[in-house]
Amino acid sequence: MTKFTRRTILAGMAAAPLAAPAVARSQSAPLMRFVVPFPPGGSVDPIARLSQPGMQEKLGATIVVDNRPGASGSIGSAQVAKSPPDGNTWLFVFDTHAANPFLMDLPFDTEKDLAPVMLIGRAPYLLASHPGKPYNSFADIVKASKAKPGSVSYATVGAGSVGHLAMVMLGKRAGIQLTHVPYRGGGPAMAATLGGQVETIIGSAALGTPQVVNGKLKGILNTGASPLKALPNVQTARQAGFDNFETYAWWGVFAPGGTPQPVIDRFATALREVLSQEKISRQLSEQQQIEMVLGGPEELRKFVTQQMQTWGPVIKEENIKADQ
Repeated sequence: MTKFTRRTILAGMAAAPLAAPAVARSQSAPLMRFVVPFPPGGSVDPIARLSQPGMQEKLGATIVVDNRPGASGSIGSAQVAKSPPDGNTWLFVFDTHAANPFLMDLPFDTEKDLAPVMLIGRAPYLLASHPGKPYNSFADIVKASKAKPGSVSYATVGAGSVGHLAMVMLGKRAGIQLTHVPYRGGGPAMAATLGGQVETIIGSAALGTPQVVNGKLKGILNTGASPLKALPNVQTARQAGFDNFETYAWWGVFAPGGTPQPVIDRFATALREVLSQEKISRQLSEQQQIEMVLGGPEELRKFVTQQMQTWGPVIKEENIKADQ
């Protein structure tokens, strides 16, 4: 895998157009970008796209969802961090956001160069297996891994994602060696698993639940405190014997640092109203298993700080690198 450094992130920024796909500037409505630093098909992209129509109406803007994948979300995040703080650029992030500062030399300061807007929600992680593989429980994975260390592979959305870190900790507690296969987002990771290129996938319940429900994957383990409503027979990590193990994916929105607080507050209020609409809220909670939080800027700021304090030491102690 390519090692992500400040140079590669800056190169990715330079290679991507600074403007979204062409939209007539002569229109009276301002042009606004929702930057998604992952490919389509994961769990971040649908949130931005579900929000787009309602936000256009409430803000009177033309909104383009702009996918800028690479470096576990850092390339798109860096673009937003360097964008003008004029209220026209917004960043939709995943949990990799709080781990990336410990994995690579970022060309921006995560806490200073991006202003928190909203903590959208969270969801437990789901470990699932390709149906053709002989794993029906985490105990099966432990048995296979002890018989042949490294024989069980798992896909993630990227090195240092919370899914990756969760598997590192589970493997450590179980005394087994697993093979990590990072991808550039949930879409590619899921495609590889469905295609049998890797044996298992650890992704947010938002990513994996639909595939387990429709029988394309087998549910193995859920990292939340309680069973998923859609998958009540899938064990939690605690039920599998890992006491006090609880880990969640999360989604949030940021703006370029220096964006005026009234602009952020207006955007957050509109987004809260849009995501609270019954149809959208039900789709995110029932189909993607997201527990809606819709917390404001200060709640997101505190949450990200806590996540960085939790996962930073794990990354350092386990010597996890962006190219693993």
